[in-house]
Amino acid sequence: MATNRARRVLGYLESGKNLAGSACGVAGLGLTLAGVAGAYWPVVIAGLYGAGALIAPPERVAPPPFDPSEEVGALRADFTRLREYLGEVELPATAAARWAGLLELYGALLEPGWVAQVLATEPEAVHALSRAIRRDVPECVDTYNRTRWWNRLTPGGESPERHLERQLDLLYEEAESVTADLREAEARRQQTHTAYLEERGRS
Repeated sequence: MATNRARRVLGYLESGKNLAGSACGVAGLGLTLAGVAGAYWPVVIAGLYGAGALIAPPERVAPPPFDPSEEVGALRADFTRLREYLGEVELPATAAARWAGLLELYGALLEPGWVAQVLATEPEAVHALSRAIRRDVPECVDTYNRTRWWNRLTPGGESPERHLERQLDLLYEEAESVTADLREAEARRQQTHTAYLEERGRS
């Protein structure tokens, strides 16, 4: 407790508020020595110190450093668990090609290396991929298996397989859109460098 109090006191002594207040207090002392403050010099010095402390800007607390690559690494680990989960559940053979294409695209985006580094710089792409891997794909599989069980009891209606295939098509389209956005980001980077070199050549 005493150590924390001492740290707070030391922190205030080193703060911008104390430095600004002290500077104004010194100015008040100068006025006192010049005979301007008169008998009220303690009030003048204290008032100027307080005014200086009030007008000083607040101390800026630096935000904690976040490493975007850590989120991509965590997402890669979750993708590995997702693949293990998919290997344990029963899925229709008619959707095998769709599953393979979707998982291949996810895996390519999360493969360690420069592609994953590019992905880490695009928060919206990471969010879309995270939502698909951590929520959408498991929900697709779970609802398919549940609905299929109910259909065995009361046949009829649209088949669960058809819904699953449509869901996978939509997820693949979304993954393709994410990939296209990343490609565009790299293309803009290349174009920016070209413009920079052209401008440098003219200077």
